[in-house]
Amino acid sequence: QVQVVESGGGLAQPGGAQRLPCAASGNIPKDVLAGWYRQRPGKERELVTTITTRHTAHYTDTLTGRFTIARDSANNTVYLNMNNLKPEDTAVYYCHMKTETQSYWGPGTQVTVSS
Repeated sequence: QVQVVESGGGLAQPGGAQRLPCAASGNIPKDVLAGWYRQRPGKERELVTTITTRHTAHYTDTLTGRFTIARDSANNTVYLNMNNLKPEDTAVYYCHMKTETQSYWGPGTQVTVSS
């Protein structure tokens, strides 16, 4: 089993930045696709970004340039770096890790962008 837990989040000012860590523990396979999703109020959960074991990143077009993902494989941690935050970035952010046969979600962390 793999456990995935996000941290960080909270209130941010418009134009500000936040970094969300996601730590994985347990029996972690060698090849894991890690990613971040978010669910904005009244909307469905949507993909933000993913990163492979080889550090190849993919971003949702609308977030490219403001959000970046980084992976610390030695510590089984993935980071979502968010810059120039906007009120519409307010959401619960979920970490996701996927192997060939299993899918693991974190409980989510709330990010609220407001002045």
